Amino acid sequence: MPSTPHADTPRKPGIAVVTGASGGIGAATARGLAEAGYRVVLTARRKDRVEALAAELTAAGHSTTAYGLDVTDRAAVDTFATAFQKIAVLVNNAGGALGADPVATGDPADWRQMYETNVIGTLNVTQALLPALTASGDGTVVVVSSTAGHATYEGGAGYVAAKHGAHVLAETLRLEIVGTPVRVIEIAPGMVRTEGFALTRFGGDAEKAAKVYAGVAEPLTAEDVADTITWAVTRPPHVNVDLLVVRPRAQASNTKVHREQP
Repeated sequence: MPSTPHADTPRKPGIAVVTGASGGIGAATARGLAEAGYRVVLTARRKDRVEALAAELTAAGHSTTAYGLDVTDRAAVDTFATAFQKIAVLVNNAGGALGADPVATGDPADWRQMYETNVIGTLNVTQALLPALTASGDGTVVVVSSTAGHATYEGGAGYVAAKHGAHVLAETLRLEIVGTPVRVIEIAPGMVRTEGFALTRFGGDAEKAAKVYAGVAEPLTAEDVADTITWAVTRPPHVNVDLLVVRPRAQASNTKVHREQP
């Protein structure tokens, strides 16, 4: 498997927009794309976090810009999009999980927020930037979904429903824009240990968050997923990685995980 594009189809990195770039997979992806030569535009609700990352990348010699952006705010997204005529890459990473209650007692507000962020947010940014991606002549839309978008598990219905929505969005978009110079890539990570995912899901309960990874020696890291995203994006323009599922070796499925005994 080659690690660089084919010599006869050189890729000229342009602008790469990464949503949810304030930490975790988004921040790691921004670093990976910057290393690959892209001018990275960092977006997240926490503007101070993306500004700090932009300063870090700029100090390392990369070209970066930070924007405070809530992907669920369509007016703000449309305003953001007016700054760009051409974009090479859009990484739809903003999302997340809230709660782990069964369907019978799940909080509809949590379900609504997960759908707004994971699905409507992805829709908002993709719609707003699709003209600029097309104008580039070689655009790539990445949807960071989850293995939750491909299989169910107890206590996860709200998040599973949202990520199924993100998966179907990517799959349908690929069908609808075939023949245009835009690829649609879906990256579906399994168990990833980041600084905030599980902690946010359990409302800041560190004990519950830690149990997600208990006994798993090596869950994926944000850098593992970012490396996967960067690899998929930097394939030759005619190569479309439709769907790439990435899990740690210890995880065979959403419900089958090898855990070491204490």
